Amino acid sequence: MPRLLVFGDSLSFHGPEGPCAADEPRLWPNVAAGVLGGPADLVAGMGWTARDMWWSLIGDPRVWADLHHVDVVVLAVGSMDTLPSPLPTYLRTGLRYLRPEGLRRVARKAYLAAQPKLSVALRGRPTVLPTRLTVHYLDTAVGALRILRPALPIVGVLPSVHRADSYGRVHTARAQAEAAVREWGARADVPLLDLPAVVGEHVLGGRGNPDGMHWGWEGHASVGKAMAALIGPLLVPDSEPGAP
Repeated sequence: MPRLLVFGDSLSFHGPEGPCAADEPRLWPNVAAGVLGGPADLVAGMGWTARDMWWSLIGDPRVWADLHHVDVVVLAVGSMDTLPSPLPTYLRTGLRYLRPEGLRRVARKAYLAAQPKLSVALRGRPTVLPTRLTVHYLDTAVGALRILRPALPIVGVLPSVHRADSYGRVHTARAQAEAAVREWGARADVPLLDLPAVVGEHVLGGRGNPDGMHWGWEGHASVGKAMAALIGPLLVPDSEPGAP
């Protein structure tokens, strides 16, 4: 019963109508685990980037415990890194801390109204996380995991696509990010699931979440099955978790 540890962004827990609990069986991590005959542990957050994944890896004691027992790690991050970010990340994420509440609501409303217009005007730049930092955090995480568990299979993903009005349907940085992550995956010997190949038509054809970014259950099923097919050959039968 192989156990998966999945680091993800909202694509790993958003369904066609909004966010779901991690144990929702139709979410792709649970679909993948089900095909492989085991459970999935999901460590994820809204808008998480490769940097958030790294912070979780080094700062969450639940993750430290899980790493001794899992059979494969999935680094399903990098998609949010490529999104336009007209405001610096620390300012955008800091809106939630504004007080009084009325000021926070006004500031958030203004930001949401400006975001698609600025995304178009600035041609998708800057992004939430520069590509070089995405690769840096992915590479650093893999290096740390291989020190702890040298034989632990690790897989990643290529950044997904979107047609989100909230970002002006702009995604100019994705192609460059995909090329860089592909190069890194080959160099680091990390197999990568091509998300656009699996779920691109689902998203761009309007069959996913109405927000134009997240997936419907059809998309989750496709990604889960594709991820299981990627992971399956990497699992060593009858091996004990944590064994070199």
